[in-house]
Amino acid sequence: MSNPTDLIVNVVKGSQSDRLLLLLHGYGADERDLGSLLAYLDPEGHFVTVLPRGPLAAPPGFSWFDVMTTDVTAAAEGFNDAVSAIDDLLDQACAEHGVAREQAVVGGFSQGAGVALAVGLGRSDQARPAAVLAMSPFVLLDLINVDWDAARDVPVLLQHGTDDPMVPVVASRDLARVFSEYSVPLVFREYGMGHEVSPASVHDAQEWLTAVRAGVRPSADLPEPPPEGPVKTVTTATFDSEVLTSDVPVIVDFWAPWCGPCRQVGPIVEQIATMRKGSYKVVKVNIDEEPTLAQRYDVQSIPLIGLFRNGRLERAALGAKPRPQLEAELGMLVIP
Repeated sequence: MSNPTDLIVNVVKGSQSDRLLLLLHGYGADERDLGSLLAYLDPEGHFVTVLPRGPLAAPPGFSWFDVMTTDVTAAAEGFNDAVSAIDDLLDQACAEHGVAREQAVVGGFSQGAGVALAVGLGRSDQARPAAVLAMSPFVLLDLINVDWDAARDVPVLLQHGTDDPMVPVVASRDLARVFSEYSVPLVFREYGMGHEVSPASVHDAQEWLTAVRAGVRPSADLPEPPPEGPVKTVTTATFDSEVLTSDVPVIVDFWAPWCGPCRQVGPIVEQIATMRKGSYKVVKVNIDEEPTLAQRYDVQSIPLIGLFRNGRLERAALGAKPRPQLEAELGMLVIP
Protein backbone atom coordinates (compact mmCIF):
# COMPACT_ATOMS: atom_id res chain seq x y z
CA MET A 1 0.00 0.00 0.00
CA SER A 2 1.27 3.49 -0.84
CA ASN A 3 2.04 6.08 1.81
CA PRO A 4 -0.68 8.74 2.15
CA THR A 5 1.57 11.28 0.43
CA ASP A 6 1.63 9.01 -2.63
CA LEU A 7 -2.15 8.84 -2.98
CA ILE A 8 -3.94 10.95 -5.56
CA VAL A 9 -6.29 13.15 -3.54
CA ASN A 10 -8.97 15.60 -4.63
CA VAL A 11 -10.09 18.25 -2.11
CA VAL A 12 -13.32 20.24 -2.25
CA LYS A 13 -13.46 23.04 0.30
CA GLY A 14 -16.93 24.30 1.22
CA SER A 15 -17.55 28.03 1.61
CA GLN A 16 -18.34 27.61 5.34
CA SER A 17 -16.08 24.66 6.05
CA ASP A 18 -14.98 24.07 9.63
CA ARG A 19 -14.86 20.24 9.61
CA LEU A 20 -13.38 17.53 7.45
CA LEU A 21 -15.28 14.84 5.53
CA LEU A 22 -13.14 11.98 4.18
CA LEU A 23 -14.93 9.81 1.59
CA LEU A 24 -13.56 6.54 0.19
CA HIS A 25 -14.88 5.18 -3.10
CA GLY A 26 -15.78 1.56 -3.79
CA TYR A 27 -14.15 -1.14 -5.91
CA GLY A 28 -13.71 -0.21 -9.57
CA ALA A 29 -14.47 3.49 -9.01
CA ASP A 30 -12.35 6.56 -8.29
CA GLU A 31 -12.42 9.78 -6.27
CA ARG A 32 -14.96 11.38 -8.61
CA ASP A 33 -17.60 8.79 -7.76
CA LEU A 34 -18.53 10.07 -4.30
CA GLY A 35 -17.48 13.62 -5.19
CA SER A 36 -20.58 13.80 -7.36
CA LEU A 37 -22.72 13.50 -4.20
CA LEU A 38 -21.31 16.56 -2.45
CA ALA A 39 -23.95 18.97 -3.74
CA TYR A 40 -26.51 16.80 -1.91
CA LEU A 41 -24.50 15.65 1.11
CA ASP A 42 -23.13 19.09 1.96
CA PRO A 43 -25.25 21.68 0.12
CA GLU A 44 -24.20 24.55 2.42
CA GLY A 45 -20.49 23.81 2.26
CA HIS A 46 -19.78 23.01 5.92
CA PHE A 47 -17.03 20.48 5.16
CA VAL A 48 -13.58 20.30 3.65
CA THR A 49 -14.14 17.10 1.69
CA VAL A 50 -11.11 14.89 1.01
CA LEU A 51 -11.52 12.38 -1.81
CA PRO A 52 -8.54 10.01 -2.21
CA ARG A 53 -8.08 7.48 -4.99
CA GLY A 54 -7.34 3.83 -4.20
CA PRO A 55 -3.78 2.79 -5.14
CA LEU A 56 -4.63 -0.52 -6.86
CA ALA A 57 -5.87 -0.78 -10.43
CA ALA A 58 -9.36 -2.30 -10.69
CA PRO A 59 -10.62 -1.41 -14.20
CA PRO A 60 -12.50 0.73 -14.95
CA GLY A 61 -11.32 2.34 -11.70
CA PHE A 62 -9.31 1.59 -8.59
CA SER A 63 -9.38 -0.37 -5.35
CA TRP A 64 -8.19 -0.05 -1.75
CA PHE A 65 -7.38 -3.76 -1.44
CA ASP A 66 -7.93 -6.91 -3.45
CA VAL A 67 -11.46 -8.19 -2.84
CA MET A 68 -11.28 -10.87 -5.53
CA THR A 69 -8.58 -12.99 -3.89
CA THR A 70 -9.49 -16.20 -2.08
CA ASP A 71 -6.28 -15.94 -0.03
CA VAL A 72 -7.32 -15.05 3.53
CA THR A 73 -3.86 -13.83 4.52
CA ALA A 74 -3.49 -11.60 1.47
CA ALA A 75 -6.96 -10.13 2.00
CA ALA A 76 -6.14 -9.34 5.63
CA GLU A 77 -2.81 -7.74 4.80
CA GLY A 78 -4.30 -5.62 2.02
CA PHE A 79 -7.13 -4.44 4.24
CA ASN A 80 -4.82 -3.53 7.11
CA ASP A 81 -2.47 -1.65 4.78
CA ALA A 82 -5.40 0.37 3.43
CA VAL A 83 -6.64 1.23 6.93
CA SER A 84 -3.18 2.35 8.01
CA ALA A 85 -2.70 4.59 4.98
CA ILE A 86 -6.14 6.21 5.32
CA ASP A 87 -5.63 6.73 9.06
CA ASP A 88 -2.40 8.60 8.26
CA LEU A 89 -4.11 10.55 5.49
CA LEU A 90 -6.81 11.67 7.92
CA ASP A 91 -4.14 13.05 10.25
CA GLN A 92 -2.34 14.77 7.40
CA ALA A 93 -5.50 16.32 5.93
CA CYS A 94 -6.76 17.61 9.29
CA ALA A 95 -3.40 19.26 9.99
CA GLU A 96 -3.20 20.75 6.49
CA HIS A 97 -6.66 22.32 6.67
CA GLY A 98 -6.56 23.32 10.33
CA VAL A 99 -9.50 21.21 11.49
CA ALA A 100 -9.79 18.84 14.43
CA ARG A 101 -9.52 15.11 13.77
CA GLU A 102 -12.09 14.38 16.49
CA GLN A 103 -14.64 16.49 14.56
CA ALA A 104 -14.01 14.80 11.21
CA VAL A 105 -16.45 12.38 9.58
CA VAL A 106 -15.06 9.36 7.75
CA GLY A 107 -17.25 7.61 5.21
CA GLY A 108 -17.26 5.48 2.13
CA PHE A 109 -19.04 3.13 -0.22
CA SER A 110 -18.61 -0.67 -0.38
CA GLN A 111 -14.99 -1.58 0.39
CA GLY A 112 -14.33 2.11 1.10
CA ALA A 113 -17.01 1.95 3.80
CA GLY A 114 -15.29 -1.08 5.33
CA VAL A 115 -12.01 0.85 5.55
CA ALA A 116 -13.86 3.86 6.99
CA LEU A 117 -15.40 1.72 9.73
CA ALA A 118 -11.96 0.36 10.64
CA VAL A 119 -10.48 3.86 10.83
CA GLY A 120 -13.37 5.08 12.98
CA LEU A 121 -13.91 2.09 15.26
CA GLY A 122 -10.69 0.03 15.25
CA ARG A 123 -8.18 0.02 18.07
CA SER A 124 -5.90 3.02 17.71
CA ASP A 125 -3.91 5.54 19.71
CA GLN A 126 -5.26 8.30 17.46
CA ALA A 127 -8.23 10.52 18.29
CA ARG A 128 -11.54 9.10 17.08
CA PRO A 129 -13.34 10.84 14.24
CA ALA A 130 -16.75 12.26 15.11
CA ALA A 131 -18.76 9.72 13.09
CA VAL A 132 -18.68 7.09 10.34
CA LEU A 133 -20.89 6.99 7.23
CA ALA A 134 -21.03 3.44 5.80
CA MET A 135 -22.85 3.08 2.47
CA SER A 136 -23.38 -0.52 1.32
CA PRO A 137 -20.29 -1.61 3.26
CA PHE A 138 -18.10 -4.55 2.40
CA VAL A 139 -16.80 -5.27 5.92
CA LEU A 140 -14.11 -7.54 7.32
CA LEU A 141 -15.40 -7.24 10.89
CA ASP A 142 -12.81 -9.61 12.39
CA LEU A 143 -10.02 -7.50 10.91
CA ILE A 144 -11.41 -4.19 12.17
CA ASN A 145 -10.56 -5.24 15.73
CA VAL A 146 -13.18 -2.88 17.12
CA ASP A 147 -12.49 -1.04 20.36
CA TRP A 148 -16.05 -1.43 21.65
CA ASP A 149 -15.60 0.94 24.59
CA ALA A 150 -14.45 3.75 22.31
CA ALA A 151 -17.00 2.82 19.62
CA ARG A 152 -19.84 3.80 21.95
CA ASP A 153 -18.84 7.42 21.35
CA VAL A 154 -18.81 7.19 17.52
CA PRO A 155 -22.19 7.36 15.76
CA VAL A 156 -22.56 5.25 12.62
CA LEU A 157 -24.98 5.56 9.72
CA LEU A 158 -25.27 2.18 8.02
CA GLN A 159 -27.11 2.06 4.67
CA HIS A 160 -27.73 -0.87 2.32
CA GLY A 161 -29.86 -1.88 -0.65
CA THR A 162 -32.22 -4.81 -0.27
CA ASP A 163 -31.51 -5.85 -3.88
CA ASP A 164 -27.70 -5.61 -3.66
CA PRO A 165 -26.21 -8.43 -5.81
CA MET A 166 -22.61 -7.68 -4.82
CA VAL A 167 -22.74 -7.42 -1.02
CA PRO A 168 -25.90 -9.10 0.32
CA VAL A 169 -27.97 -6.90 2.63
CA VAL A 170 -27.88 -9.65 5.26
CA ALA A 171 -24.24 -8.70 5.89
CA SER A 172 -25.26 -5.22 7.02
CA ARG A 173 -28.19 -6.59 9.01
CA ASP A 174 -25.77 -8.81 10.91
CA LEU A 175 -23.38 -5.89 11.38
CA ALA A 176 -26.19 -3.69 12.67
CA ARG A 177 -27.15 -6.32 15.25
CA VAL A 178 -23.56 -6.52 16.50
CA PHE A 179 -23.26 -2.73 16.74
CA SER A 180 -26.56 -2.57 18.57
CA GLU A 181 -25.49 -5.26 21.06
CA TYR A 182 -22.39 -3.20 21.90
CA SER A 183 -24.36 0.06 22.20
CA VAL A 184 -22.75 1.81 19.24
CA PRO A 185 -24.91 4.88 18.33
CA LEU A 186 -26.42 3.48 15.14
CA VAL A 187 -28.91 4.40 12.47
CA PHE A 188 -29.49 1.49 10.06
CA ARG A 189 -31.52 2.03 6.92
CA GLU A 190 -32.46 -0.27 4.02
CA TYR A 191 -33.54 0.91 0.57
CA GLY A 192 -35.05 -0.79 -2.45
CA MET A 193 -31.88 -0.49 -4.53
CA GLY A 194 -28.88 -2.53 -5.65
CA HIS A 195 -25.20 -1.89 -4.96
CA GLU A 196 -25.56 1.86 -5.27
CA VAL A 197 -26.86 5.01 -3.63
CA SER A 198 -30.31 6.48 -4.17
CA PRO A 199 -31.92 9.91 -3.66
CA ALA A 200 -33.51 8.60 -0.45
CA SER A 201 -30.24 7.26 0.96
CA VAL A 202 -28.35 10.46 0.12
CA HIS A 203 -31.11 12.56 1.70
CA ASP A 204 -30.92 10.49 4.88
CA ALA A 205 -27.12 10.82 4.90
CA GLN A 206 -27.39 14.61 4.57
CA GLU A 207 -29.80 14.82 7.51
CA TRP A 208 -27.57 12.55 9.58
CA LEU A 209 -24.50 14.70 8.81
CA THR A 210 -26.43 17.79 9.90
CA ALA A 211 -27.27 16.12 13.21
CA VAL A 212 -23.64 15.07 13.73
CA ARG A 213 -22.48 18.63 13.06
CA ALA A 214 -24.92 19.80 15.74
CA GLY A 215 -23.27 17.50 18.28
CA VAL A 216 -25.96 14.81 18.21
CA ARG A 217 -25.15 11.11 18.27
CA PRO A 218 -28.04 9.82 16.15
CA SER A 219 -29.44 6.41 16.97
CA ALA A 220 -32.60 4.50 16.14
CA ASP A 221 -34.14 1.10 16.84
CA LEU A 222 -33.28 -1.59 14.31
CA PRO A 223 -36.02 -2.38 11.78
CA GLU A 224 -37.69 -5.76 12.03
CA PRO A 225 -35.70 -8.34 10.02
CA PRO A 226 -37.49 -9.71 6.95
CA PRO A 227 -37.99 -13.44 6.46
CA GLU A 228 -34.83 -15.34 5.50
CA GLY A 229 -34.24 -15.85 1.77
CA PRO A 230 -34.27 -19.16 -0.12
CA VAL A 231 -30.79 -20.15 1.14
CA LYS A 232 -30.77 -20.78 4.88
CA THR A 233 -27.66 -20.14 6.98
CA VAL A 234 -26.52 -23.16 8.99
CA THR A 235 -23.99 -23.30 11.82
CA THR A 236 -21.94 -26.00 13.49
CA ALA A 237 -24.79 -26.45 15.97
CA THR A 238 -27.45 -26.95 13.28
CA PHE A 239 -25.40 -28.65 10.53
CA ASP A 240 -26.15 -32.24 11.51
CA SER A 241 -29.91 -31.72 11.74
CA GLU A 242 -30.20 -29.52 8.64
CA VAL A 243 -27.74 -31.36 6.39
CA LEU A 244 -26.57 -34.79 7.54
CA THR A 245 -29.98 -36.15 8.59
CA SER A 246 -31.97 -34.44 5.82
CA ASP A 247 -34.51 -36.56 3.95
CA VAL A 248 -33.57 -34.83 0.67
CA PRO A 249 -30.14 -34.08 -0.85
CA VAL A 250 -28.60 -30.84 0.43
CA ILE A 251 -26.57 -28.27 -1.50
CA VAL A 252 -24.14 -26.48 0.85
CA ASP A 253 -22.49 -23.22 -0.20
CA PHE A 254 -19.24 -22.74 1.75
CA TRP A 255 -18.46 -19.02 1.49
CA ALA A 256 -17.06 -15.93 3.27
CA PRO A 257 -17.97 -12.23 3.08
CA TRP A 258 -14.49 -11.20 1.84
CA CYS A 259 -14.56 -13.63 -1.11
CA GLY A 260 -15.36 -11.95 -4.44
CA PRO A 261 -16.15 -15.18 -6.36
CA CYS A 262 -18.51 -16.15 -3.51
CA ARG A 263 -20.57 -13.03 -4.21
CA GLN A 264 -20.65 -13.94 -7.89
CA VAL A 265 -21.99 -17.43 -7.31
CA GLY A 266 -24.37 -16.45 -4.48
CA PRO A 267 -27.26 -15.42 -6.77
CA ILE A 268 -26.81 -18.64 -8.76
CA VAL A 269 -27.09 -20.71 -5.58
CA GLU A 270 -30.26 -18.80 -4.68
CA GLN A 271 -31.64 -19.54 -8.16
CA ILE A 272 -30.97 -23.25 -7.66
CA ALA A 273 -32.72 -23.09 -4.28
CA THR A 274 -35.82 -21.60 -5.90
CA MET A 275 -35.87 -23.88 -8.93
CA ARG A 276 -35.13 -27.08 -6.98
CA LYS A 277 -37.38 -26.44 -3.99
CA GLY A 278 -38.83 -29.74 -2.77
CA SER A 279 -36.19 -31.87 -4.49
CA TYR A 280 -33.13 -30.35 -2.84
CA LYS A 281 -32.47 -28.30 0.27
CA VAL A 282 -29.97 -25.42 -0.21
CA VAL A 283 -28.04 -23.89 2.70
CA LYS A 284 -24.87 -21.85 3.23
CA VAL A 285 -21.99 -21.88 5.70
CA ASN A 286 -19.89 -18.81 6.47
CA ILE A 287 -16.46 -20.41 6.99
CA ASP A 288 -15.20 -17.37 8.93
CA GLU A 289 -17.91 -17.94 11.52
CA GLU A 290 -17.83 -21.76 11.32
CA PRO A 291 -14.17 -22.78 10.95
CA THR A 292 -14.91 -26.19 12.49
CA LEU A 293 -17.13 -27.11 9.55
CA ALA A 294 -14.53 -25.84 7.08
CA GLN A 295 -11.90 -28.05 8.71
CA ARG A 296 -14.22 -31.05 8.91
CA TYR A 297 -14.79 -30.99 5.15
CA ASP A 298 -11.30 -29.77 4.20
CA VAL A 299 -12.54 -26.52 2.66
CA GLN A 300 -9.28 -24.87 1.59
CA SER A 301 -10.64 -22.68 -1.23
CA ILE A 302 -14.00 -20.99 -1.72
CA PRO A 303 -16.62 -20.85 -2.99
CA LEU A 304 -17.04 -24.56 -2.61
CA ILE A 305 -20.50 -25.91 -3.38
CA GLY A 306 -21.06 -29.39 -1.98
CA LEU A 307 -23.80 -31.94 -2.52
CA PHE A 308 -24.61 -33.94 0.62
CA ARG A 309 -26.66 -37.10 0.42
CA ASN A 310 -27.36 -39.66 3.14
CA GLY A 311 -25.14 -37.88 5.62
CA ARG A 312 -21.98 -37.55 3.53
CA LEU A 313 -20.35 -35.16 1.06
CA GLU A 314 -20.94 -36.85 -2.26
CA ARG A 315 -19.76 -34.26 -4.81
CA ALA A 316 -18.24 -30.77 -4.81
CA ALA A 317 -17.75 -27.92 -7.27
CA LEU A 318 -15.08 -25.27 -6.70
CA GLY A 319 -15.29 -21.66 -7.89
CA ALA A 320 -17.91 -19.39 -9.45
CA LYS A 321 -19.54 -21.06 -12.45
CA PRO A 322 -22.73 -20.73 -14.53
CA ARG A 323 -25.71 -22.65 -13.15
CA PRO A 324 -25.73 -25.43 -15.79
CA GLN A 325 -22.04 -26.19 -15.20
CA LEU A 326 -22.46 -26.06 -11.44
CA GLU A 327 -25.43 -28.43 -11.52
CA ALA A 328 -23.61 -30.80 -13.89
CA GLU A 329 -20.56 -31.00 -11.60
CA LEU A 330 -22.85 -31.74 -8.66
CA GLY A 331 -24.46 -34.61 -10.60
CA MET A 332 -27.83 -32.89 -10.87
CA LEU A 333 -30.01 -33.21 -13.97
CA VAL A 334 -29.55 -29.79 -15.54
CA ILE A 335 -32.73 -27.75 -15.86
CA PRO A 336 -32.74 -25.46 -18.96
